[in-house]
Amino acid sequence: MADPLIMRRNRERMLAVYGEPDPLSGVTAASVLADIRPQVEALELPPGYRLEWGGEYETAGEAQSGLFSSLPLGLVMMFIITVVLFNNFRQPLAIWSLVPLTIIGVVGALLITGLPFSFMALLGTLSLIGMVIKNAIVLVEEINVQLPLHEDRYHAVVRAAVSRVRPVAMAALTTMLGMIPLISDAFFASMAVALIGGLGVATLLTLIVLPVVYCVLYRIRIHTDK
Repeated sequence: MADPLIMRRNRERMLAVYGEPDPLSGVTAASVLADIRPQVEALELPPGYRLEWGGEYETAGEAQSGLFSSLPLGLVMMFIITVVLFNNFRQPLAIWSLVPLTIIGVVGALLITGLPFSFMALLGTLSLIGMVIKNAIVLVEEINVQLPLHEDRYHAVVRAAVSRVRPVAMAALTTMLGMIPLISDAFFASMAVALIGGLGVATLLTLIVLPVVYCVLYRIRIHTDK
């Protein structure tokens, strides 16, 4: 028998109904909500009653709204930092050109596994952006180091990309392997899959697409521009 308590929220009486999925079943709260929401909202309530969804659904919505409101400012600040770091616009532009392309890996991995783009997947994607920017900065800095050492600028870009293959690939591989145990967890699965898929594609983009974009922005041609 429940305790004889009168619960209130915003000075109004309320009755809370709780439920949670079995964590071992692999079913998430979002999928359960999507299944039961039409039936629950179809119920006819007596006059003076209304229905509100709380719990994880409410907290996730509040977290997402707060995140999306501050995300643009954060991205702008990150771009400004890269501009200050390299003291020009073309190199940061080459670095940030990878960010939209990394979404290919995230979306592809989630579609293959059938997992939703949940709040945890969003957090994984934001973490992925930071990793991509870090690897891209390392490669661009290596290009800047190689340029004074070679008369052929194209050869300098290729040399820098080749020299960064092992560090970038090993860093990505260790991160991806570290995410594998989280795939079996219903709560963290979408984040792990987003990171693994996105980082796998982002590694190829960093080593292949970034040098190409750099050459395009600086008009470097194969073995002809010195």
